[in-house]
Amino acid sequence: MQSRLLSRTLQFILVLSFLFILCLVPFIISSFWLRIITGVFMWIGLALSWNMIGGYMGYISFGHGAFFGIGAYIAGLLISNFNLSFFPAMLVAGLLTFLFAILIGYPTLRLSGAYFAIGTWAFAEMMRQLVLVLDVTGGPYGLRLPAFLNEPFFYFLMFGFAVLVFLFSYLVFEKSYFGLKVKAVREEETAAQSLGLNTAWIKVLVFALSALFPGMIGAAYAYWITYIHPDSVLGPLIADQMVIMVLLGGIGTVLGPIIGAIVLYVGNRILWVAWGDSSVYLVILGLAICLVILFLPEGLISLVRFKKFRLGGRCFRRSILAGEITQNEARTQGGS
Repeated sequence: MQSRLLSRTLQFILVLSFLFILCLVPFIISSFWLRIITGVFMWIGLALSWNMIGGYMGYISFGHGAFFGIGAYIAGLLISNFNLSFFPAMLVAGLLTFLFAILIGYPTLRLSGAYFAIGTWAFAEMMRQLVLVLDVTGGPYGLRLPAFLNEPFFYFLMFGFAVLVFLFSYLVFEKSYFGLKVKAVREEETAAQSLGLNTAWIKVLVFALSALFPGMIGAAYAYWITYIHPDSVLGPLIADQMVIMVLLGGIGTVLGPIIGAIVLYVGNRILWVAWGDSSVYLVILGLAICLVILFLPEGLISLVRFKKFRLGGRCFRRSILAGEITQNEARTQGGS
């Protein structure tokens, strides 16, 4: 009992120390690396959000970039055209994105497998084309927001989003009764329906929750960048990176998307700095991702699991050996 209490105390101290170091980061590193770390936190939040529908629900969506862009444009219009302050604009963007996802998810989630993936991709492309022709969004010229030059502010904002989405994913999908319902629907929807679960509503709710956070993160991104264009916030690359990050780190886990987001985004930035606009870094990242998928199909998180499996295997072999010794002793005593 005392050892368990000591272990938890040490874990708590380590977590607090890590958070304290992260709070000091904006004041001890250069602006260049600060922007990279801010981007890492942003992509952690986006990857964890996509993992809600892709990992826990089992529906591969290629349309989540649309929710990111919708949130960015809603906040941009509210700030630039209606002079609304940032935080109310961000909350409105998240709420409207949540409601919009319910309207889109109800018919779309009647599809499954590749049909759902294609349907969500078509929805994202439709939104990009729509924004390109609307005058209120600036069309192909994009939308410019008032500049707010405060890098530590955006660092803590994205850091807060990363922590918020992580805690939400852990508490809702790993530790709650609702999470068990979601996993039951993912594993066998027909059996879940026979148990009385409203599978259609569960799927729509998860889809909307997974869109809520990209909407707010997109609003924060627009305020951070100060200029948004349909190709930059509604392009297919946004959703593609979410999918790759989750698959790279480990789909359906809490820590997997975090690992995937850190490895992919930091590797992307470092290689981009080394080769600039050259496509060499894309080839290297593509090869790295292929190798991970071939040799670690469960993602980078499986490295930790494999270590635990090995330890568990040793313990299992020891228990078998102990059992054999006990049986031999019993036979010897019985024979005597």
